[in-house]
Amino acid sequence: MPQLNPDPWFLTLALSWVVFLAIIPTKVLSYVQPNELTPTSTSSYNFESWNWPW
Repeated sequence: MPQLNPDPWFLTLALSWVVFLAIIPTKVLSYVQPNELTPTSTSSYNFESWNWPW
């Protein structure tokens, strides 16, 4: 049964997992928070209640 022979594909499988676990997470994590968020104060909002005339 040639499909049970791991020699042709095991090295490719191992190297692809090395790429997925070592290289790709560092590139993805650099895009998680590229800019720092500036908090807005709640006092700048003008909350007006609605007056329903019924």
